[in-house]
Amino acid sequence: MDRLTTLMDRFQLAVQAAFPGRANLIALANAAGEPVRILYRTRGPLAEPAPGAVMWAARVEWSGHSNPFLAALPPVVEYDVSGNAEAQGLVRLMRDEAERQHCGAQSVINRLGEVLMVRLLRNQIQKGATEPGLLAGLADPRLSRAIVAMHDHPGRLWTNADLAQEAGLSLSRFAELFAAEVGETPIGYLRRWRLILAHQDLVRGDRVEAVARRYAYTSPEGFTRAFRKAYGVAPVSLRSAAA
Repeated sequence: MDRLTTLMDRFQLAVQAAFPGRANLIALANAAGEPVRILYRTRGPLAEPAPGAVMWAARVEWSGHSNPFLAALPPVVEYDVSGNAEAQGLVRLMRDEAERQHCGAQSVINRLGEVLMVRLLRNQIQKGATEPGLLAGLADPRLSRAIVAMHDHPGRLWTNADLAQEAGLSLSRFAELFAAEVGETPIGYLRRWRLILAHQDLVRGDRVEAVARRYAYTSPEGFTRAFRKAYGVAPVSLRSAAA
């Protein structure tokens, strides 16, 4: 079961070297110059650490609208890489590419940055969360099966019973645990996820009727009402802006 691929596909990221004052991803080094800790600020730039502590800094930007995983992360994510030779190697390679500026350096930094971010996010899922949200749900091995099923197949006509079966829980236990860990009902989360995806598709220029069908709405009118309630605008306005 892959808890990150669909999210990474739908919300692609770009990584660029940046001055520490503008960066939201910073690698900190020890006295020997070895990377030991990575800080990723999900909202706003990081305050610049003590002089000499920054080994490499970058700006991470996500595509798409209302990334639910990003919103579930704490304001600052810390990733200890002191014993992780592979993560340390990624940091060194990105720093070297940024400093030497060979042909294609930005492409290399972007691809290595995506690998590093996947490792950072994977580590955060393993650590779990102290507050309800998507991160807490993905950290639970039972709930994560149902959440991944919704992420991967948003157009399926899911019921609570179907999702409880995916999780391997009774219907009552599933509903109780999902609400406690994620902070909303399973069907409520599914509706929100569908509308997030629909927003992306409309911005891309897809037709309203096609998007409504894609995400299991029985009519374009019902989809329009739900979309307007969530975003305050009619879906056709986004498609018109994309044309």
